[in-house]
Amino acid sequence: MTDTERLHARLRAFTADRGWEEYHTPKNLVMALAGETGELVAEFQWLSPEKSAAVMTDPEAAARVSSEMADVFIYLSQLAMRLGIDLHEAAHTKLDEVELRYPVGVRPRNV
Repeated sequence: MTDTERLHARLRAFTADRGWEEYHTPKNLVMALAGETGELVAEFQWLSPEKSAAVMTDPEAAARVSSEMADVFIYLSQLAMRLGIDLHEAAHTKLDEVELRYPVGVRPRNV
């Protein structure tokens, strides 16, 4: 069993054990994902570029960032499961598209 399969099994069991399936609609999962993403953004909001790059050197900040990233990952994983999307496959497809759009040596506009 892959890491993704183990995570999906654990998420399904966690949700089922609590009877939360009815609440895990795509709309609700997207809203929860947006909220958790906002909490991750808040961890970086007022940091300088240098401090944001070094955020993981502060154990308390590192724990908060890690926790918020886990929340984002969990909700994104639940949404993907609900919609039948393989995130690994979708990411590879997206990278294929971006590689064609931005060949090596071509910088995106406004950078």
